[in-house]
Amino acid sequence: MPLREECLWEKLTPQRPENAALTGEVTVDVCIIGAGFTGLSAAVHLLEQGKRVAVVEAHRAGHGGSGRNVGLVNAGMWIPPDDIEAGFGEAVGSQLNRMLGAAPALVFSLVDKYDIDCQLRREGTLHMAHNARGEADLRSREEQWKRRGAPVELLTGQACADATGTDKIAAALLDRRAGTLNPMAYASGLAKAAKDHGAQMFDHSPVTRLERQGQRWSVQTAEGSVLAEQVVVASNAYTEGDWTELRRNFFPGYYYQVASVPLDDEAARRILPGGQGSWDTRQVLSSIRRDKDGRLLLGSLGNGNRKPTWFLKAWADRVQQHYFPYLKSVEWECTWTGCIAFTPDHLMRLFEPAPGLVAVTGYNGRGVTTGTVVGKAFADYLCHGDAKALPIPFAPMQPLVGVGLRSCLYEAGFSLYHAGQCLRIVI
Repeated sequence: MPLREECLWEKLTPQRPENAALTGEVTVDVCIIGAGFTGLSAAVHLLEQGKRVAVVEAHRAGHGGSGRNVGLVNAGMWIPPDDIEAGFGEAVGSQLNRMLGAAPALVFSLVDKYDIDCQLRREGTLHMAHNARGEADLRSREEQWKRRGAPVELLTGQACADATGTDKIAAALLDRRAGTLNPMAYASGLAKAAKDHGAQMFDHSPVTRLERQGQRWSVQTAEGSVLAEQVVVASNAYTEGDWTELRRNFFPGYYYQVASVPLDDEAARRILPGGQGSWDTRQVLSSIRRDKDGRLLLGSLGNGNRKPTWFLKAWADRVQQHYFPYLKSVEWECTWTGCIAFTPDHLMRLFEPAPGLVAVTGYNGRGVTTGTVVGKAFADYLCHGDAKALPIPFAPMQPLVGVGLRSCLYEAGFSLYHAGQCLRIVI
């Protein structure tokens, strides 16, 4: 079977909303640029508070990193909670830890409230230690989160093997706050909820200009414009054009995934039998999960669009054979890649470059939950003007130096590591 370049989540979400492009002039209270998790969460929470909302998207809802996500509904950020408090200071860091610790519950509540069919599972996630150093890191994370009252547990021995389906992992941190979903279906469900509650949704409408006109902002596209008192820039890693400085405040990285055909034999059911999604502690990590039809999904950092399909299949075979050698030969069905907005310290940034204009970047791969939280926080802030609604304070825009070079160096390192995996030099 040839490996198709196709996003599995799009294939599994046939009822994606389709909206016309923006034409003419529209006037609303808030214009949102970008129909991903952040923009759509902001839209539904603004609408709940009585605001008139327009959402302008360059492609379709969920097109970018949101729909190409792994679909892990994680609590917290990639870095441990103590490091977050060290980076932001104790007061701000502890607030961010609280808000992101509760982020999966916010996602679950939106799925329930708007009856979103996104194959949601609430059994948690597993962070898997690939060596002794990784196990030490997980023990530290367990202690840090337990100190904050989180329901996490480090699994070892037979309990770990049973939960992960592999004997190549000595320990795994089970986070019971978390879960998994189909990210494209989640984004599509939020988009439908926003439209059903009165949002004006415009697809295929990339922004060409953003400027202040008197007391309002003008968000301009090729065929139309939106006049709004407030604007949310929620395009993150998929920001296009020169109408904003946001692109200079992160450097783009990539994450590819490879999905098998549905696996329904007894051996395949040994993999993550509790339904959790997982990822390992390697510096160039591998993510592992299954979907509702039993497919095995593997992913890693790097741009799969720049790799031949035989390379991606060889990589997937290597990871599968290392962790799950008891499987029969696996047929790989499709592959896709998403873009991530990275920051050097792995911490996100919120911006308010002018009154009534807010933006965010730097989720560093935690878009499902972080985007949902930030979208709600922006909505609350724009409605009430209270900065306490935000997870972190606004920061000044400070363009990074050598954005292109950083991206190239990261990609070169990822590709070299994956080549080593394919050649069985490393795993």
